[in-house]
Amino acid sequence: MSKRYAFLMDMDKCIGCRGCGMACKNFNQLEPDMVWRQVYPLDERIYPHRDRAFLSLACNHCDNPACLAACPTNSYSQRPDGIVVHHPETCIGCTNCIRSCPYGAPRFNKAGKHAEKCSLCHERLDAGLQPACVQACPTGALTLVDLQTFEDANAVQYPAGYPAMPRLNPSTRFILPRMPRLLRG
Repeated sequence: MSKRYAFLMDMDKCIGCRGCGMACKNFNQLEPDMVWRQVYPLDERIYPHRDRAFLSLACNHCDNPACLAACPTNSYSQRPDGIVVHHPETCIGCTNCIRSCPYGAPRFNKAGKHAEKCSLCHERLDAGLQPACVQACPTGALTLVDLQTFEDANAVQYPAGYPAMPRLNPSTRFILPRMPRLLRG
């Protein structure tokens, strides 16, 4: 049985420090205006404590990736472990992948005139290391799991406000934030 790597985002642990995004940017030597991992506060309609709950999002490494299907130059490939890799050397910058992804993972690199996205740090994984974003998370809110063996009754695939796309089958899983307990004095 092969692995199927996925990010597990525990919104109950995330403090919104954006260390994951900075680690991604540094490891991948991204252009100043390029971001592959973004941290967002939760919408107050979903969770009323905006300063206490965050979503850290990057590519979902979907089981049936829209970016791969939309690319006319085969600049995307999917590894047996589920990681969707973009190959910028063959990308013509048509932006089909950007338009096709409902999660906004591929981004356009203006300097390089091509699309690019999170590769789940496959080079690091192949060397026995964690992805840069996972390693940088000070609270353990972002972890790497293998969906072939992952079991957590609290994990969901589509939290409120997140596009439910069963056909794509995104691999990222989420632990929802709990409401803070009221202190009684």
